Amino acid sequence: MTASRRRFLRLASCALAAPAIPRTAFAAEWPKDKIIRITVPFNPGASIDISGRIVADALSQRIGQTIVIENRAGAGGAVGTQQVARAEADGYTLLINGSSHTVLPAIFKTLAYDTVNDLVGVALFGDAPNVLLVAPDKGYKGVQDLVAKAKSSDLTFGSSGVGSATHWSIERLRAAAKFKATHVPYRSGVESVTEVMTGRIDFCCVGIPGAMGFIKDGRVKPLCVLAKKRSPWLPDVPTVGEAGYKDADYVYWQGLLAPAKTPRAIVERLNAEVAAVLAMPELRRKLEVQGCDPWTLTPPEFDVMIRREIAENLQIAKDAGLEPR
Repeated sequence: MTASRRRFLRLASCALAAPAIPRTAFAAEWPKDKIIRITVPFNPGASIDISGRIVADALSQRIGQTIVIENRAGAGGAVGTQQVARAEADGYTLLINGSSHTVLPAIFKTLAYDTVNDLVGVALFGDAPNVLLVAPDKGYKGVQDLVAKAKSSDLTFGSSGVGSATHWSIERLRAAAKFKATHVPYRSGVESVTEVMTGRIDFCCVGIPGAMGFIKDGRVKPLCVLAKKRSPWLPDVPTVGEAGYKDADYVYWQGLLAPAKTPRAIVERLNAEVAAVLAMPELRRKLEVQGCDPWTLTPPEFDVMIRREIAENLQIAKDAGLEPR
């Protein structure tokens, strides 16, 4: 168990043991009888949208307040994120985002908001690893075979878009294994899996739940899970570290953020409430079905992680020769 997960268990235990904290302890007696609107900057049905709604529904019941999810997709999440960054910082406009939040500064020359200074981390929901897939008839026994082939041939890989988790997980692998490949973005991860099956592209990374049907049918072969630990969905598939590339794991996190000037008392209250709902066995099972491993961080820890990832992603983009758009 990692130190972050041990902290999550302590947070959840405290939140469940003492849920009834006096409202006077929080800024403006939040929440008042007012709708809380949470923006998801991706299309309905995306994995982060599903996981976010699971958490938001439980949070709404716990705090006794209506929460409405609004999807505002575009520019890899930048459109919806910008809306929240510019919103009134009163705890009634929030953002559910994922790891692409820290990738966008490496993808775009300019954003209409400051990723670090205009938003703060509230609570992590967990992470959802991707799996590296190839066609079974290619003869790859493991990741090292694929890397060796990529170093001697011009291979292609697919993703659900520039800067997406399915794209960036492979960029991390490329940086660690030091090979080149041509990126072919598609509209969805499932579309890239189909292209691998037909042989039009050589490999891809997608979320494990979306890949399981194809794996079970033998239409694609999993080479590794891009995470620090093996997935219960694919217990016999090694992690990318076990395959020999220890710096290539990609933590696709999902979590709650808020405008930067949101009163700290509200941020801390939300963090405690999210920790409490993440400790509920039924909710944990729902998230796990979506491939999300539930755990969380304190707001300061979340902010530190965001800053660290931005720096890492800028370096990955530089190493990969990706020019900001």
